[in-house]
Amino acid sequence: MTTISAPAPLPTRRVSPLVGLRHTMTLAWRSLVQIKHNPMELLDLSIQPLMFVLLFTYVFGGAIADSPSDYLRFMLPGIMVQNALFATMTTGFGLNMDLTKGVFDRLRSLPIARWAPLAGRIIADTVKQAWSIALLLAIGMVLGFRIGTGPLGVLGAFALLLVFSLAAAWISVLVGVLVSEPDKVQIFGFMVIFPLTFTSNVFVPTESMPGWLQAWVKVNPVSTLADALRGLLVSGPESGPIVTSLLWGLGIALVFAPLAVRAVRRRV
Repeated sequence: MTTISAPAPLPTRRVSPLVGLRHTMTLAWRSLVQIKHNPMELLDLSIQPLMFVLLFTYVFGGAIADSPSDYLRFMLPGIMVQNALFATMTTGFGLNMDLTKGVFDRLRSLPIARWAPLAGRIIADTVKQAWSIALLLAIGMVLGFRIGTGPLGVLGAFALLLVFSLAAAWISVLVGVLVSEPDKVQIFGFMVIFPLTFTSNVFVPTESMPGWLQAWVKVNPVSTLADALRGLLVSGPESGPIVTSLLWGLGIALVFAPLAVRAVRRRV
């Protein structure tokens, strides 16, 4: 008589927070190790900011400020903000790649925390963000940028930019889940982040713009974040812009994080 064996039970996802954290760090390391096999991923975060700093410093610096070095003191914190926002798009791009290639389906069959794949992706991209910020600051100092505050100001600038980027990454996660192809994540970035950064005080002072545009620039979160970094790295008022930037980040996270998590659960 033939014996019919019962199907193997599906692996449970009810794991302890500590085990889930271990799963998350393992998957974050997986994302970072991929750079070894695809170095272009890191080059994208390195070459683009380098080009922006060199072009704007030496092509526009003398026309906008008294000298390229003076313009660099104003522009570099803004470039760091712009680059951080563009870098958040890599989270949505990588997430969409994992979804379309079936990586999430394979991970779903494993006895790991349900939230570990997404959390691992975000942590890995935060590490890449830190690399990009450090690289920009190092390039700026080679070109003549000088920190006018101190070590605490630099650490504060790093922390603020990473926290805001982490909040903004939820927008990228939502887009990455909703679109059908990874390239559409990049299209969204160019359609939204480019206008947002170029209609801010990243590259030119607010006072040099038409009056009708100044009203928008003053409430643009990119402008606020750039002002906060200038205060932390160079000099000037910093408490107001820092608090406002943190409030913007909190608001973005409260709106987009639940939407992104819900979209991920529906798709996987």
